[in-house]
Amino acid sequence: MKKILLVAALAIMSVAAFAQQKFAHVNFTELVQLMPESDQARATLEASSKEANETYQAMADEWNTKYQQYQQKAASWTPAIRETKEKELTDMQQRIQEFNQTVQAELQQQQQQLMAPIYQKAQEAVNKLAKEGGYIYVIDQTSALYIDPAQSTDLTPAARKALSIPDDRTMESLQKELQAQAEQQQAQ
Repeated sequence: MKKILLVAALAIMSVAAFAQQKFAHVNFTELVQLMPESDQARATLEASSKEANETYQAMADEWNTKYQQYQQKAASWTPAIRETKEKELTDMQQRIQEFNQTVQAELQQQQQQLMAPIYQKAQEAVNKLAKEGGYIYVIDQTSALYIDPAQSTDLTPAARKALSIPDDRTMESLQKELQAQAEQQQAQ
């Protein structure tokens, strides 16, 4: 009988302890995307990407010019000249593909390097808020299947404030900014 009472008491204490646990959630993607530091990272990546695209386009234009020349004159060339020109075109095409693969890898690495401190800063802000609020768990709401707002506190507004994200800055306004920038670049 004593064992049953002990088990029951422990169960009640466990339920009571669990009920006192505090849970929170945050939209981590929103925080990272809207941080002022992300704007600078996007600008740096855009400049690098633009430079890479210009180099790629120059290489492709050169290949197209040589290919058109090959098509126009191939019938009049000797087999040795034709073979040399075909090899030159093949080598150029291979260099263009290698350049594209290398530059894509470099851009991805640059993005990771630029974003790592931004992610870290956002994580530190969320961790600080969680510790100050006594939360046992903070869940990223973008990866959660369900969050009961009555039992979980949304730390996103407090994290936005801690990260100096203006109240009027939203994902929608960011998308409009990025779309306007893309349209402006296409117009140039």
